Parts: sequence; structure tokens; C-alpha cells
Amino acid sequence: MAQFFQIHPDNPQGRLISQAADIVAAGGVVVFPTDSAYAIGCRLGEKLAVERIRALRQLDKKHNFTLMCRDLSELASYAKVDNQMFRLLKKHTPGPYTFLMPATSEVPRRLMHPKRKTIGLRVPDNAIVQALIEALGEPLMSCSLIMPGDDQPLTDPYDIRDTLQHQVELVIDGGFCGLEATTVVDLTGDEPELIRQGCGPIDEIMG
Repeated sequence: MAQFFQIHPDNPQGRLISQAADIVAAGGVVVFPTDSAYAIGCRLGEKLAVERIRALRQLDKKHNFTLMCRDLSELASYAKVDNQMFRLLKKHTPGPYTFLMPATSEVPRRLMHPKRKTIGLRVPDNAIVQALIEALGEPLMSCSLIMPGDDQPLTDPYDIRDTLQHQVELVIDGGFCGLEATTVVDLTGDEPELIRQGCGPIDEIMG
């Protein structure tokens, strides 16, 4: 049975954040709010938790998982970032964007696209997930909470608890945080390529 923490979206309670980080560090799967919609995640190195998320979402081996990072300096440990990429990232992070980038050796192979060796990276503009990443001391492995057969992520934390209470260890209720997933942009080519239009505006990136 999943635990259910109600955490203040602007001033997260330190005690609950610490407990949430302990659950993730012990291998738990957690649902949490972001600056787009709710996401599901686990600790970076937890192979079993990753496979549970893959099965729950019915994802194939080509799915690019996303690493939620605290800031650009942490992001640079997991992706190869050139000067042009850095300028674009600096302008659009934190924010509701996922950037596909060439992964470094710090990223477990099972989280990368098997052929392209890419990883999704993002810096969320949400106090709860930022506090959770800081308490954990490392990025969160994550993906949008879009259930099989659905087009949009789950948005109501009580519905999420009812749906997933036997499949995850923790649901964090951070209130309403949005209906759309992130905008996904591929930065591995010569020019940025839009992969998915979500809630992040794309005009400046593609312009």
C-alpha cells in the first residue's frame, strides 16, 4: 500500500521531504508533482524500480527516460554539453522542458536509448521535486505519468493513489500542477528538433 504525503507546493515540509528521500533511496517508486504534470520516478541506479516503471507504463527498450537534475552543473555530469547547448539550456531551465542529449558514462546503459546513447534531462521549476532531489543528493530517474492507452498524464493525486496504491511506494500530493507533459526537444543534431509539444513554449528554441 502506497504512502500518501501531502506536501506544501511552495514551502515543502522538511520532515516529509526527508522521509520521501529515504523511500526513494531504499529502492521505492514515487509519484511526484513537477512544473508540468505529475511524474513517476525512482533512484538512478535502481534496476528493479526502473523495470517496474517500464512495466507499469508499458514502455519499450527505446524509451528515453529523463533525469531530473537540480541545476545545470548537475546536468552536465550526465550529458555532453557544448557551448551552444549550454546557452539554450541556461535560457530555458528551470522549466517544463525535457532535452534529449548525448549521455556520458555516468548514465547507466539501461536508461539510454539503446542505439543513439541519448538521455532525457531536465531541471524542473517545482519546489517539491527540487527539495526531493536535494535531499536525495542525486538526480531522479523519471518519466511522465501517462498510463497505457491515455494521451495525457494523470493529474489528480487522489485518483493517482487509487490507481497505483499497490504499484508504488509513495504518492506525493503537491496539489494541482498542470495537465500537460513537458515539451521534448532533441539537441543531438545540428539544430534543435521538436519531438513533443507540451506545456513549454517552443518559439524561442526553434527560432
